[in-house]
Amino acid sequence: MAKSNDGELAFPFPILIGDIGGTNARFALLLDAFAAPKEYPIIQTAQFENIDDALQNCILDKTSVQPRSAILALAGPIEGDEVPLTNCDWVVRPREMIAKLGFEEVLLVNDFEAQALAVASLSDGDREKIGGGDEHPVASRAVLGPGTGLGVAGLVHAMHAWIPVPGEGGHIDMGPRTERDYQIWPFLEPIEGRISAEQLLCGRGIMNIYRAISAADAREATLDVPAAVTSAALTGSDAAAVETVSLFSTYLGRVAGDIAMIFMAKGGVYLAGGISQKILPALRGPEFRAAFEDKAPHGELLRQIPTYVVTHPMAALAGLAAFARMPDRFGVTSEGRHWQR
Repeated sequence: MAKSNDGELAFPFPILIGDIGGTNARFALLLDAFAAPKEYPIIQTAQFENIDDALQNCILDKTSVQPRSAILALAGPIEGDEVPLTNCDWVVRPREMIAKLGFEEVLLVNDFEAQALAVASLSDGDREKIGGGDEHPVASRAVLGPGTGLGVAGLVHAMHAWIPVPGEGGHIDMGPRTERDYQIWPFLEPIEGRISAEQLLCGRGIMNIYRAISAADAREATLDVPAAVTSAALTGSDAAAVETVSLFSTYLGRVAGDIAMIFMAKGGVYLAGGISQKILPALRGPEFRAAFEDKAPHGELLRQIPTYVVTHPMAALAGLAAFARMPDRFGVTSEGRHWQR
């Protein structure tokens, strides 16, 4: 990372930005600070043995403009020179990427850190409000995203900058509250003896809830993939699927309300990711906000906090692009996750 003429930190352009999840990897190229990102076709991580092969075959071999920097958002904690992804077999090795792929610099951030960067400046056209009061423009915000896993991050405004706060909040404990919860909880698949939020609020979580409902009601679980469950729920063609998405919305509301209180997110709580967009009709219903606000003795506080579904199709890339163009606007640390030639 170099200093520009006015003393601000800057990455050398062109910059490759990437959002790498457990299932899909999305990339775009920024030619300069003013150009629109050039997006590349989505890569399915299972189709390539490692990220270097994916980048070489799908990006570098298909552009005459070779990127000098890479800013990559990864699904998992970033520690050391070898960074494994949480829900995928890829291991990111920045030093090898610099040596083999020609980058001068590589910066790694958490995938939901990128989502947090995005919600700093989403327009009304890139989000849909689903309840609550008015946002406070420079108040803290939070973002949750059910996808292959459950990502959670905060966004704090301080010292005239937006500071993303990544973490592994998707692994907090979940417990039963209602009579129906107690009926289905014994049939949920735990992880090492406990039910985490991610065991319920992601793609496999949809199946976990659906199978538990079917088992509790002594029914056959006829649907076998999350997309089939959500589609059947939205059309009303399968009672267990309808209840699954209803409970999913409730559980997402509970977790979102907890995260809202942790960050005092009066700037809003944002639901990111493909699942949130797909079940948006259900999230508009009463279950999500009722669970979000059911936080006695702080119900009135939660009622005032707005909630949104992020509708931007490439929100994480938009967040990375904003940071790449104006890194001084954000308090993103490079310590321990920035490599240079």
